[in-house]
Amino acid sequence: MNPVEITRGNGPVVLGLPHTGTWLPDDVRARLNECGRGLDDTDWHIHTLYEGLLPGATTVRATFHRYVIDANRDPSGQSLYPGQNTTGLVSLTDFDGHPIWDIEPTPDEIEARRVAYHAAYHAALKAEMERVRAEHGVAILYDCHSIRSRIPFLFDGILPDFNIGTNGGETCDPAIEAAVRDICARADGYSSVLNGRFKGGWTTRHYGRPHQGYHAIQMELAQSTHLTAEAAPWTLDAAKAEALRAPLAEILKTLADLAPTLGGKR
Repeated sequence: MNPVEITRGNGPVVLGLPHTGTWLPDDVRARLNECGRGLDDTDWHIHTLYEGLLPGATTVRATFHRYVIDANRDPSGQSLYPGQNTTGLVSLTDFDGHPIWDIEPTPDEIEARRVAYHAAYHAALKAEMERVRAEHGVAILYDCHSIRSRIPFLFDGILPDFNIGTNGGETCDPAIEAAVRDICARADGYSSVLNGRFKGGWTTRHYGRPHQGYHAIQMELAQSTHLTAEAAPWTLDAAKAEALRAPLAEILKTLADLAPTLGGKR
């Protein structure tokens, strides 16, 4: 199994998809408990939701599940949200705080997974970002995510529909942040927040270097926006998805249109 799928485009936008994969190596599957084998924390259907929305976009998608290793966590294991409940480089619990392993991975096993999967994904993403920047003068990473709208273990209350993360404006040009914020704010029937509970994961923070021509922004969608229910079997709701694709397409087209104004090539 190739740990990364790449669709190479000729535009300035790169879509990162670190959490849509569901593949597990046999040895990992054998050590997960029944809860873990349910793969409940997958970003269900996100690659389908974004498919074809921006002609010319490049996509980099991890095929392995986040329970193998989380491609959106700091490879050092440092927490993205100190003092808050979260999951690590290799999760020991699901998003509800329930254990997912019959036999937890050892530090040596985690390091082997980091090399085989996490490093492979980011080598591919880095290469595509560098290729796009060389071609266009800038590269804009749009990191695609989803999560249940109600998870008391991770946050209070109900999550907004659009959760935009730029690490407090540090990971992209202000024009990118403002454009995405404004599109989400005027999207009829949807709620949104900028740098709320989700401020951008390790990917956004690592690649977002606006002064060098690398811009990154994370979009965490509440799964209530596109699933029939936020529970197994995690079915995509075709009508919800079609409605949601309209503002998402507007966001991606706007990012592509902004590229020349950010010092990129026309």
